[in-house]
Order: sequence, then structure tokens, then C-alpha cells
Amino acid sequence: MTRLGLGLAALGRPEYLTVGHADSVAGRFDPAALEQLCHSVLDAAWDSGIRHLDAARSYGLAEKFLGSWLTRHPDRRENLVIGSKWGYAYVADFQRRAAVHEVKEHSVARLAEQWPQTLHDLGGAPNHYLIHSVTPDSPALGDTALLDDLRALADSGIRVGISTSGPHQADVVHAALDIGVFSSVQSTWNPLEPSVGPALALAHDAGWFVVVKEAMANGRLVAEPSELTRVADSAGIGRDALALAIALAQPWADVVLSGAATTAQLAQNGAALAVDPALIAGDLEIAEAPESYWDKRSRMEWT
Repeated sequence: MTRLGLGLAALGRPEYLTVGHADSVAGRFDPAALEQLCHSVLDAAWDSGIRHLDAARSYGLAEKFLGSWLTRHPDRRENLVIGSKWGYAYVADFQRRAAVHEVKEHSVARLAEQWPQTLHDLGGAPNHYLIHSVTPDSPALGDTALLDDLRALADSGIRVGISTSGPHQADVVHAALDIGVFSSVQSTWNPLEPSVGPALALAHDAGWFVVVKEAMANGRLVAEPSELTRVADSAGIGRDALALAIALAQPWADVVLSGAATTAQLAQNGAALAVDPALIAGDLEIAEAPESYWDKRSRMEWT
């Protein structure tokens, strides 16, 4: 087993906010072809020792693709940790250049709608079920009826948690820690946006399961020149591998997600596990102000 996990954000829907995604995934607007690709990457992930898989209702057909893969390999389920998320609905329907890809709603009604859909598509319950992208303006953490429903899920043995995004991730994690319902968190952390790190350390110390997403900053750390690219290029290692290795080096990170959309990308990402620790010991000093980082992310194109 490895602490590297696989996120299916780019394998369940044809377009995503990743630099170069359009050039990586041929035939992605054909659901059958995308399912086949997803299965091939899942097979490669299994063969490489990856046992943590992450999906969401808003990742297009990701839960369905993961569920059909599990049906082919029923003996693998007990050895996997599967996380999924609710709160967004995918509305682009595989249309090219859709104006809107997903719609966010953190409500009792949305949970009641999406939990059965997750069970159906996965063929059973995930190990972790997270509110997708909680931000300070989300009503989720103050909705007592919703928290009661989530507490009931937690009492049934599901790790209930949150995922976070935006410049105030740390505030959200601190607020969730005080509620007593959650025990899992998935946050964006990378050398460009490390601001949530201390809050994630507190969550980890409190017994939460901590997952890092977007460790390559949606491809920016591979495509844009920086001290990270200089170090990686000088050492002759992949820029993606170095970014992932830096995230894996954080002592509070239980799993770091690869967002690979092809088997080749997954193999390249897997090289993170063999990166020389000396290359990740220092501060690259490339962090951006959170507001600036998230403003740039908001202006990225779905491709």
C-alpha cells in the first residue's frame, strides 16, 4: 500500500480545471470510452499499490465508473478505502464548453437526494463521505438538521467529513473541529497555497483522516516556471513527482491524491514515492497570498 491515492475528478467527466487536460484525454466526450480509460487507470493504480480512491457526485460519472470497476473486481473492495463527496450536482452532461459544469447546494434535501445515488452507483457505501467544498458562506456547518443527518451517517460507521477550497480553508477546518460530527477532511495544499497546513495538523492530531488534493495546483506547478521546476529539472525528476513528494512529506497528510487522467500520468506521479528527501527539505518560497492563488484558480478554463 502507498500513501498516494487516486482522485477521479478528471476521469469521470470530459472537462476539468487542469492545465493540458484537453491534450491528455482523447475521446473524452464519449462516456463509454471515458469509462474504459477510467478502468485502465484504476487497474494501474491497483497494480501500483494505491488503495485510496476518491470520487464525488459532481465528478460526472466517476461514481458509476468506479462502481462498474468494483463489479468487475469484487474481491478488491475490502482492501480499498473509498471516499466520495456530496453537495454539488454535475449539470454539464458531457457537453463541450458547457457554460456551467456543477451547481452547489449544501442542504438536507441535497444530502437526501445524493446519498442514495452514491450507494447505487458505487454498489455500496463509501468509507468516507464529505460535504463538497465547504467555504465560510456555506450554511452546512450551522444547519442543525443537516448535522443531525450527518451524525446519523457517522453513527452507522461512515467517516463523515468536509472538503475545503478557497482562501479561508483554515477557518473552515477550525470551525468544523468544534462541531464534533466530522472525522475526515480533504483540502487543497501545495507549495503555492500552503495556508491550510497548520489547521490540517490540528485536525490530524484530533484523529481526523487528512487527504491532500490539488497538490500540483491543477497543473500550474508543472507548467509554470518556478523554484520548484528549477529544482526538479536540475535533479532530473518530474515536476509532478516533486510537487507530490513535497505534499507526502507533510507529517499530517494521511493520503495525497494523484489526479492522473492516464496511465502514463499515474506512472509519472508514482515517482514521487522515490524522490530524494534532500530535495524536499527546504522551503521553495513560492507561496502566493491565498486570495491571489484562488483568484487565479477561479479564472482557469475547463478544458
